[in-house]
Amino acid sequence: MTALPRRGVLKSLPLAAGAVLTAPTPGAHAVSRRRDDHVFPEPETRRTPPRTNSLTTQLTVGFSEQALPGVGTIRTRTYEGAIPGPTFRVRPGDGLEITHVNALPPDTAAPHHDINIPHGFNTFNLHTHGMHVDPTGDADNVFRAFEPAEVPGNTTSHRSSLTVPAGHPAGTYWYHPHHHGSSATQVLNGMAGVIVVEGDIDEVPEIAAARDIVVCVNELRLDHGQVPDLTSDDAFQGIAPTFLINGAKNPVLTIAPGEVQRWRVVHAGALTPLSLRLDGHTMHQIAQDGITFMAPVASSTVALPMGGRADVLVRGGEPGTYELITDGVDRPLMTLVVTGPARDMSLPADLPGRPTSLPAPTRSRHVAFRSFSNVFSGDFPNAYRILGDGETPHADASAGPRDLAWGRFAPDYVNHRVRLGEVEEWTVANDSHSHPHHPFHLHTNHFLVTAVNGRPLATPVWHDTISIPPRGTITFRLLAEDFVGRSMLHCHQLQHEDQGMMQIIEYVR
Repeated sequence: MTALPRRGVLKSLPLAAGAVLTAPTPGAHAVSRRRDDHVFPEPETRRTPPRTNSLTTQLTVGFSEQALPGVGTIRTRTYEGAIPGPTFRVRPGDGLEITHVNALPPDTAAPHHDINIPHGFNTFNLHTHGMHVDPTGDADNVFRAFEPAEVPGNTTSHRSSLTVPAGHPAGTYWYHPHHHGSSATQVLNGMAGVIVVEGDIDEVPEIAAARDIVVCVNELRLDHGQVPDLTSDDAFQGIAPTFLINGAKNPVLTIAPGEVQRWRVVHAGALTPLSLRLDGHTMHQIAQDGITFMAPVASSTVALPMGGRADVLVRGGEPGTYELITDGVDRPLMTLVVTGPARDMSLPADLPGRPTSLPAPTRSRHVAFRSFSNVFSGDFPNAYRILGDGETPHADASAGPRDLAWGRFAPDYVNHRVRLGEVEEWTVANDSHSHPHHPFHLHTNHFLVTAVNGRPLATPVWHDTISIPPRGTITFRLLAEDFVGRSMLHCHQLQHEDQGMMQIIEYVR
């Protein structure tokens, strides 16, 4: 079967419900940063230099101290001593060469016999979330482990080398660690950064005229200024989330009446979904998970699972002060001040995008995300499983209840083999009575959601991460393209993923 083109015309609605700038390398120990609470913070940007086709840079991971207005002084693991890390801006066809310096102290805990017990909190790797790039070798390979030095104060160095395909969709993506066992702890420390792929959508006149703003939402679970390691199921229980936007608590952004701004909203949290509303304003969504719509879609609420992204256009309304809020949080995430001379800026009528139809599937798969509370003794009494087609068998199939002995992540077991160029239809269920938030995330390829809870969508929507409704289902079609090798699907509630709610998907020819 001939693969469909990666770019085309999209007719979509969102689902309801210069030189390279390189920061000084932080040392092996703490780096102190202080935020200016009078200016809307934006992450440092590192972009492909003019007349070249490769961004070569470095990311140092270490503990850093930051004084945050409204929060206090915190000490967390960070990229380059900041929350979030630097934003990478690349173009289709570019290379991305990263030297990773692990300046964290040695992992002191003894290895656990169960790989699905959280561990290795100072070991990381790199996942370029949502990017359609090679999942093997030194690229987006989450099977690698960037371990710290064995001697305190020393560092280790590791390398990632990726190529952005020439046909890669222009849009908003992000990077974060994905070492199995430590991803939740590290992302809750603030280890995340944004990747922007520039391209056709940026050339739309109304979008080119708009201010392009990264809005990276980090979720920290701070206990006395630090994020506890995930050493038990309840390590984060009773700790209210601290949400930061570009490393600041409730930063203030200004906009003129009638001015249009483009916000690249990235949910870089690990545990809590977002349901975003902006007082007094309508958000005009232009992309979901990096894939552009055919036209802006007016929305009063933009729902984002952990790991999801939305590009929205915001037009300044009447002068005044407005709040960006989300369900379940009693303080605003961000404040928008409409002020200054009025401007007359327009929203685009048409946008480039990807087709929202695929051929009839040649096979189907059914999987279920299921969690169980208080079924084991010890520090980790809960079980997180993926059951159904391709579920991981237990080494001893006769041992224990099947639902608890089967379905855990195993690093040497391929759960699904998907052939390039063939269309499959998947139904993914959320069978959990407890722990209801299960965002489904697929690496390497986007998928086209066609139904929710068995009801067909009027217009299918492309995603790489989507919430499965509690006790409900999502149905999507998958056309894998370009890359072969082992990749991942998992729950993007990262505590669940670290404890086994993950599978290996292998793309084959």
